[in-house]
Amino acid sequence: MSKAIVATTSLAGCFGCHMSLLDIDERILKLIELVEFNKSPIDDIKTFTKQCDVGLIEGGCCNSENVHVLKEFRKNCKILISVGECAIMGGLPAMRNNIPVEECIQEAYLDGPTVGNNTDKILPNDDELPMILDKVYPCHEIVKIDYHLPGCPPRADLLWEALVALLTGNELKLPYEVVKFD
Repeated sequence: MSKAIVATTSLAGCFGCHMSLLDIDERILKLIELVEFNKSPIDDIKTFTKQCDVGLIEGGCCNSENVHVLKEFRKNCKILISVGECAIMGGLPAMRNNIPVEECIQEAYLDGPTVGNNTDKILPNDDELPMILDKVYPCHEIVKIDYHLPGCPPRADLLWEALVALLTGNELKLPYEVVKFD
């Protein structure tokens, strides 16, 4: 039986969703029987080497590089899943959405308490730096997303159950406890 090909990445987020995936503990050995990872920090493959069946995206889009990576995942993955609140709604990075970008840059590089010795008031300006977007966008506002797995991060059992259901053709049940917020 051929294995499903899975890719993962983290955009504007904290990498907690990947940590939650690793929290499936010994079940990761069972997962490896079902999938082959491609373009993922899990196997350190940096570029797509083949078309993938499933892509897992954590984090939202706060800069041009995030948008580029997300669009590449959409092109290279048959099914794309937003994992966690940052990918689904922008999460904590989206707290800057009500603050003008200029004000964020001013605080980060010129006026903030941790700026230090930037007495020349130099702002980062290099063609290799990604452009900051006007706000943090959830993934579904940039590309078509097929599924959403909620949580911050989603619990390991949810990630396990969702992947196994998707890869084996079974129905995924999302009980109320998974999507409610206290």
